[in-house]
Amino acid sequence: MTPEPDADELVRVAILDDHAVIVDGIASWIAEHSPDLRVVIRTTLWLDLIRHPDFPVDLVLMDLQLGDSVSIESRIRACRAAGAIVVVVTALDDDASRDRCLSAGADAFVSKTLPVEDVVAAARRALRGERAPTRSKHPSGAADADAAGEVAPPPDAALSAAERRAVALYVQGMSTADVAASMEVGYETAKTYLRRAREKYAKVGRPAGRRAELIRRAAEDGMLE
Repeated sequence: MTPEPDADELVRVAILDDHAVIVDGIASWIAEHSPDLRVVIRTTLWLDLIRHPDFPVDLVLMDLQLGDSVSIESRIRACRAAGAIVVVVTALDDDASRDRCLSAGADAFVSKTLPVEDVVAAARRALRGERAPTRSKHPSGAADADAAGEVAPPPDAALSAAERRAVALYVQGMSTADVAASMEVGYETAKTYLRRAREKYAKVGRPAGRRAELIRRAAEDGMLE
C-alpha cells in the first residue's frame, strides 16, 4: 500500500464550477486516485471561494463561465495574486477563450470534454511549472507579453499600511467597529481608513465601493489569508 503523504506535502485544491455535479465529480475522482491532492474547497460561487477559510489554496480548478458579473480575468488574477496555480476547465474550448485565460495568468486551459484524469494531469504539469503558452500576437507580430508568462498586475492603489490592514480585516467579515477594535483605533479612524482605501482603488480604475468589490481588490492584492 502506498503510504499517505505528509500533510505539508499535500497540494490543497479548490474546485469552482457553476455545476455542482461537476464539482463533486472531480472532487470524488481526486479523492480516489490522487492521494497527494486534497480538495479543501468545493463551490459554485466565486465569492464563496475567496471568502472560504481555506483560501488561498495551492491549486484552483476553475470554470470559465460563472453566473456572476466577475470576469474570468479578475478571478484568475485574484487567485494568482494569492499564490495559487490556476487551471481553467471549460466547455468553451476555442482559441480566443484559451488565449484570454492564459493571457490573464492561467497556467493551463482544459476542455470539459476530456476525462477527469486528463484534467488532473494538466493540473500536475502546471504544478511542475509547465505553463501553457498563448497563441495571440500583436498586430506587429510580436508575442503578447503575457504569452511569455508575464502577467500584468492590476494598477497599484498605493494603500498605506494602516489602510491595507483595515481592508484585510474588513473583507474577512469584520464590521467597521470590529476593525477599529482589532487595530486599537477609534471607530471614525477605521472608517476613514476604509473610505480612503476605496477612494484610492477607484482612482486607479478598480471599483471597491461595495464589500464584494473590496473583497476582489483584496484578493488581487494578496491580502486574503
